Parts: sequence; structure tokens; C-alpha cells
Amino acid sequence: MELTWYGRTCVRLRGRDAVVVHDAYPSVVGPTGRGISADIATFSHPDDTPVARAKGRATRDGGTVLPSSLENAFVLDGPGEYEVKHVLLTGVRTYRDETKGASRGRNVAFVTELDGIHTIHLGDVGHVLTEETLADIGRVDVACVPIGGSLTANRAAELIAQLGPKIVVPMAVCEDETDCEEALAKFFHEMGGTAGPAQPKLSITPAGLPSETTAILLESRGKT
Repeated sequence: MELTWYGRTCVRLRGRDAVVVHDAYPSVVGPTGRGISADIATFSHPDDTPVARAKGRATRDGGTVLPSSLENAFVLDGPGEYEVKHVLLTGVRTYRDETKGASRGRNVAFVTELDGIHTIHLGDVGHVLTEETLADIGRVDVACVPIGGSLTANRAAELIAQLGPKIVVPMAVCEDETDCEEALAKFFHEMGGTAGPAQPKLSITPAGLPSETTAILLESRGKT
């Protein structure tokens, strides 16, 4: 499986059977998606900064415009268990704050089983998880976690400890690039290391998973 980060919470997973894109908002990848395409598109929460007069149809939540290059994708934006193109996905209800969405709204974390790898895309989650939620999530090999939003570096590290993944991909979600650098540095410190050179993408196999939890910094492919 190949994992690519497109900035903010936009991640693409490319497997043998299908391509899954998480949170491909027009404000991240452009009104036409800059060619980004997928068989399955998931949305963890409505877009906070939608592009004015963006082309494309609205998703079910009504707050997100689907880029035209993803109009043929199977769209998921709510909790539940799904099987699409031999890919198993589980949407789990979470929130963007520590008050069950009272201040920033709801969120959906998606677990995708692709090429034998279980990846959780946490969207813009803002809290650690309950035991019930962890049971719904199940096994995790790779975790994509937001950094620089309402989730502090310390809480993000606590969340990762709960999930116990082998690979962690931080997704910087702060508006200012300097703030993002500081937030990422704090997160890697909490994880017990430092951010090395950013990689363009990750190629992951079940046999190639590290023995201990490893955080890997990726380049944002969505930058102009």
C-alpha cells in the first residue's frame, strides 16, 4: 500500500484493489482536485474553509464540495461498516473537541483495511478515545493523526499510545507554517524522537512494519 499526504487532513491510500482518498477538500487540492482521483472518498468533517464557487457536487453533510475529479468515487461521511471494491472500511464517531462536539462539531475516524494493512485516518479528532471507541476501531497498523489543531502534542501522543500503531503519520492542520513546524517538533519530542527529512510518500507492507511505533514525517503534496 502507498500512502501520500496532500496537506491538512487529506491522505491518499493506493492499494492493489482500490484507491481511497480521505478529506479531499477543494481548498486542499483545488476545485478540480488537481487530478487526484479515487475509488472511495471519505470525509471526516465538513470543510472549514471551502473555496468560493467551487465546482462539483455537495456531499451528504452539505458543507463540503466534492472535487470534480472525485465525482465518480463512492463517498462515505458517516459512521458504519462498509465494503467497497473489496476494501473494508469502518467509520467511527468521534469529535473535534473534548466536549462531544459542542464547540467544533462532530468527526468520523475511518479505519481502512487495504493490502492487509489497517490504517486509521483520525480526521480532525480533538480528544483521546474511550474504551468503547477503541473496541470499535480494533487493530491499527498505521495511524494518521492531526497535529496543531485542538489536539495538543501531548494529547496526540496519548492517543497514539491508546491505538498502538506501528507507523504514525502526523497531519499538520495549523494555518501558519511556523506554528505547524513548532507543533510537529513538540509531537516528535513527545514520541521520543525528532522529525527527520520529510519523505514524499510511504510504501507499506505487512512484513515491512516496524517492531516499535515509528512516527514518519511526509511532504505535503498539496502545496502550490
